[in-house]
Amino acid sequence: MSTAKCPICGKPAEPEHRPFCSKRCADLDLHRWLGGRYAIPGSDDPDLAGDASDED
Repeated sequence: MSTAKCPICGKPAEPEHRPFCSKRCADLDLHRWLGGRYAIPGSDDPDLAGDASDED
């Protein structure tokens, strides 16, 4: 059975910080999410585009 690797640096993951190897790598990942570096792709929905202007 293979050991899971840290998605940030590739070192073996530690149970305390899983799936990361350390708190540092976990914090780097969180910073990337909060900074907008990661994004979940999606398509623009034309039905939702007009909702914000309809509320005025």
